[in-house]
Amino acid sequence: MSSTQPNHSQANSGVINAVLAYMMWGFAPLYFKLLDSVGAGEILVHRIVWSSVLLLVIVFAIKKGPQFIQVITNKKQLSRLLLTATILATNWYLFIWAVNNDYLLDASLGYYINPLLNVALGIIFLGERLRKWQGVAVGLAVAGVLIQVVMLGTLPIISLVLAGTFGVYGLLRKKLHVDSFVGLLVESLVMLPIALIFWQFFIASPTSNMMENTSALNLTLIAAGIVTTAPLLCFTAAAKRLTLATLGFFQYIGPSIMFLLATFMYQEPLHPAKLATFAFIWAALMIYSLDSLRARRQKRANN
Repeated sequence: MSSTQPNHSQANSGVINAVLAYMMWGFAPLYFKLLDSVGAGEILVHRIVWSSVLLLVIVFAIKKGPQFIQVITNKKQLSRLLLTATILATNWYLFIWAVNNDYLLDASLGYYINPLLNVALGIIFLGERLRKWQGVAVGLAVAGVLIQVVMLGTLPIISLVLAGTFGVYGLLRKKLHVDSFVGLLVESLVMLPIALIFWQFFIASPTSNMMENTSALNLTLIAAGIVTTAPLLCFTAAAKRLTLATLGFFQYIGPSIMFLLATFMYQEPLHPAKLATFAFIWAALMIYSLDSLRARRQKRANN
């Protein structure tokens, strides 16, 4: 009994951290809505600057300084992190822009599509094999997108770019084998000079000079660092205690919260075509989740 208790305790801790991480990501739009009078580019600058500061403190506080030095002196890893930083900055900017321009439903759809896109990327780039029901799930997701194309005559560009950038980012980071905090710190530091130059010379808004802002606004802007790193802290803690398959079942919390916020709090219009797309994606995710659960049980039985 005592030998299994630590594992049970670890699993419970992992579940709590996973729920907290995805809930924070889901409720993040509430934070960005507080800054809807500030441009998306300016918010992105603050996100990069204050994330860099906070991550620098965290990385050295948890004694990962040697790993950080090792990464920044490795030209190959550094060049790849430059690429992932560019993709991440694109994802961050588009998400902020979507939230503050009333496209939260599109952002939600993007993060619903992401797990299914990950399956496709795994097949294309990692040589993973597609199970029958995974194929059905991906097919339903494609059909859902095509419905919107036919009914509205437009592609859900925001959703697809958010899903694509996040999916490709995850794929590249998976191949890098760099600690999540160290990697994000290096990515933030790579973005930092560009962010500072942009802040100094290209932002001419009423809020760009922090010396002229109210304390409340400055604290809200600085909080961008916490909004970025806090869910990552919880996610990393969860990933250490749970299998990736188990962790995957929690990833729908974020987009579900975004969907509810967009529909009921911000009252974004849910057109029939968009609702049909969501219905297809939800069906696809249900099939995908049930198939993943069945595969896990079968693997346990075989072991």
